[in-house]
Amino acid sequence: MPNSANAPLPVDRRAFLVAGGLSYFGANLAGPALALGAGTADAIGSGQRKIAKSAIMIWLSGGASHIDTWDMKPDAPLEYRGEFQPVGTSAPGIELCEHLPHLARQAHHLAIVRSQGDFHRGTGDHHAGYYTNLTGHSPDPTFHRLLNARTPYSTDWPSMASVVAMKRPPHASLPNAITLPQKEGAPEYTRPGQFAARLGIEYDPLFVDGFRDKPLDFVVPALALQGKTTREQLASRRELLSAIDRAERQAEQSPAVADYRKHQQKAFSLLTSRETKSAFDLQAEPESVRQQYGNSITGTSLLMARRLVEAGVPFVTVFWKEDKELDKLCKSGGGWDTHGNNFNCLKDRLLPEFDKPFAALLDDLHQRGMLEETLVIVSSEMGRRPKIGDPRSGGVTGAGRDHWTHAQSTLLAGGGIRGGQVFGSSDKLAEYPKDNPVGAEHIARTVFYSLGIDDLSAKDREGRPFQLMEEGRVLTELF
Repeated sequence: MPNSANAPLPVDRRAFLVAGGLSYFGANLAGPALALGAGTADAIGSGQRKIAKSAIMIWLSGGASHIDTWDMKPDAPLEYRGEFQPVGTSAPGIELCEHLPHLARQAHHLAIVRSQGDFHRGTGDHHAGYYTNLTGHSPDPTFHRLLNARTPYSTDWPSMASVVAMKRPPHASLPNAITLPQKEGAPEYTRPGQFAARLGIEYDPLFVDGFRDKPLDFVVPALALQGKTTREQLASRRELLSAIDRAERQAEQSPAVADYRKHQQKAFSLLTSRETKSAFDLQAEPESVRQQYGNSITGTSLLMARRLVEAGVPFVTVFWKEDKELDKLCKSGGGWDTHGNNFNCLKDRLLPEFDKPFAALLDDLHQRGMLEETLVIVSSEMGRRPKIGDPRSGGVTGAGRDHWTHAQSTLLAGGGIRGGQVFGSSDKLAEYPKDNPVGAEHIARTVFYSLGIDDLSAKDREGRPFQLMEEGRVLTELF
């Protein structure tokens, strides 16, 4: 493992080979030990504030347009406000885009932070936006130099998901952090910020693959036994590996070998757990529930997220799955990066696919009595340029919106958050924060606070102590 600040993290080689018959494993499998059961949750929540058991982060990959969704400016000039109209919601005084009808009925659960910006620390590119909003830390100079060629480094700040995974007691049969339906940007543009980095790969999320054409068929590469391999054969191979490892004890001083051994031990435990596989079985959900979420990959991913937090997983991240058709229609890379045809792509594709399942998730968590103990976050790497017209897609006639890191919105719900409120504001053109400006560090602090993580001390892969976050403050006004 490289230790230099400029050394790339070997993302594709975080996998390892289990002797004979098993495939490579693409991500960390968080440790099996004690589950975060009711007793632990009660102990965590016995203080003055109620502590969330889990978090679900929904990431609108590409950069969602804040001015077209939850920070609309109906009084702005047409070349800014665009063609969408705001509508009332279940929360008095809060308006959302007319193309979010399902979410409008659940807005009483939402807190909308409309005053988030990067204060000119970012690069305007995706990699820096991922890193900043997934970790709560500013991008270092390498992002400015390399832009989207900047790969994940082993010395990066860890993702919020990995911090939670490290701070919470290990789950009995599941990883503490799970990401679906993809490792974002992999393999060509693997996005920094989604890994444990300096905490060590034992706190990386388990990455689960999903598919647009088969939205019910999630694949967990780490749980696949190749061919006719049985659990008994797996146990024999574990004994073989133990013998090999005993012969290599002297090499264990290497951090890379230590990481390998942690991977190995956790992989075997996860592979032999029947409870693990059952958690990923969406067929166990009633058809009526699956219909509420819809049959898109976004719908099934959010249903899976609810299922995982119900099973006690502390942090689940859902990245928007790219759609190749949208890449052509919106010049967007298949997501929310609407450089062209912004309004048609939002109205016809992106907003409907997000609206129904996200509203279903909020309602489902509420009906099950889980919303207060589950923090839900909707974020993205940036907002969109409020003035319509991106030179890369024909200017004004291309009807696109370019990158815009100076202002964006974050949605929060559950986890002790008081719904039906707006925090802060952007200016009259949605270009810059106006009232109560906040950065990604404030959002990260607030997430940790909701989950009861007040101690932000940690040790890196070499055992050296450091503070996970020193900037920002908790947005206590939201609770």
